[in-house]
Amino acid sequence: MTSSLHGSSTRIAATSAATPRAGLALLVVATAQLMLVLDDTIANIALPSIQGDLSVPTSLLPWIVSAYVLAFGALLLFGGRLGDLYGRRRILRVGLVLFIVASLVGGLAPNGEFLVAARGLQGVGAALIAPNVLALIATNFAPGKARNNALGVYAAMSAVGMTVGILLGGVLTGLLDWRWVFLINIPIGLAVLAGTRTLIEGQRSTGRLHTLDAATGAGAMLALAYGVTRGGEHGWGDAATLLTLLAAVVLGGLFAWLQTRREHPMLPLGLLRDRNRAGAYATVLFVGVGLMGTYFLLSLYMQQVLDYGPIRAGLATLPAAVGIVLSAGVSTKLVERFPVRAVSVPGLLIAAAGLVWFSTLSVDSDYATHILPALFLAYFGLGMGFIPMTLAAVAGVPENQSGVASAILNTAQQIGAALGIAVLSTIAAVTTGNQTTTTALTDGYASAYLWAAGLVLVAALIVVTAVTSKQRHHDATPVA
Repeated sequence: MTSSLHGSSTRIAATSAATPRAGLALLVVATAQLMLVLDDTIANIALPSIQGDLSVPTSLLPWIVSAYVLAFGALLLFGGRLGDLYGRRRILRVGLVLFIVASLVGGLAPNGEFLVAARGLQGVGAALIAPNVLALIATNFAPGKARNNALGVYAAMSAVGMTVGILLGGVLTGLLDWRWVFLINIPIGLAVLAGTRTLIEGQRSTGRLHTLDAATGAGAMLALAYGVTRGGEHGWGDAATLLTLLAAVVLGGLFAWLQTRREHPMLPLGLLRDRNRAGAYATVLFVGVGLMGTYFLLSLYMQQVLDYGPIRAGLATLPAAVGIVLSAGVSTKLVERFPVRAVSVPGLLIAAAGLVWFSTLSVDSDYATHILPALFLAYFGLGMGFIPMTLAAVAGVPENQSGVASAILNTAQQIGAALGIAVLSTIAAVTTGNQTTTTALTDGYASAYLWAAGLVLVAALIVVTAVTSKQRHHDATPVA
């Protein structure tokens, strides 16, 4: 590709931001992210129908959800590197095609094993889409207000997708058939694929893709995600869990060593040497724990303790989406006037307060006076904590490394989500013991929420000590 197509990101972004196509580009970015996050949760409510229709064994059922999350989290870094090398818009399109095909296969699946395989392929497609969608924000929106707003919309879709996924899954399963939980992705994916022509391609990186680096990096992430998931299901003393986590450490160490030997590494370690960026990545991991873990526990509490139906439970979680959307608007304005730390820390403290409120749940807690305000506070605060860290993680990254920088951010969020579900559900199960009464279940959830509040406070401490940049994002340093 000629150098004329590889101008500075500032010039490209400024041009795109000044044209009507910027609105369409934002719609494409937002819809793609919504589709990916929606598939994290949309299948949950459909599981009983799937099990009955396909005679899926109980042991295989969780993998209809886990196969997607594991493949997604394990291959994000690989997807980001591919985008940097071969073009982010091109790899985004490849990912969309894979995602659409996998959704069709899942919707037509004749048995549980076929469906699990389709979900894994969906995860591969998602791993190619997610980091390149985020990286393309840098080349399609000018630094400052335009890019901040785009990142705010992107971050809001990450949380809104969870709620929409549960609600849409319940509606599609109840009114049509569980297969539409997967088939719905086909028209959405095709629309996003058509819309990618509005996106402007950015500068590519030099170098080549090393197979061993890709295998060890993906293997480490897969082993970590699987180990965390299995630990939540079988206990942290389980031999297979420990061996898998050990494999994650060994593969991760080998991957890191390989990166020090490469002229053009898959993961430029310099990205992690920046104190502010490393702190942002760590914070996003803990926020991921809060985002998915809180939602997972609340969904169980409302259905198992309060006896809500699937659709009612989905509707009851809508304040989470409202909180995220409002915090996106507030925080993108505040980071134009204040450093990201001054916005993120108060948000995380608000989230911790909401989680502490959740820790006082009882078997007869009132929705309007207890659950709703706690839910709104928790997600408003998590949004304020997450969005500034998204800006801090990608600020000042060279354009030819923006894909991998975005992939690390997405990986931190996905691994955090897996940790949130696994760790908090384990805490709830240990507290509950072998009891199945609503009182025991409520005690378990309340205990897990208290731990979740503690983890969010750890995130706030990380921001205070590590994210020390005083840069404001009304005129952020261009990604160039």
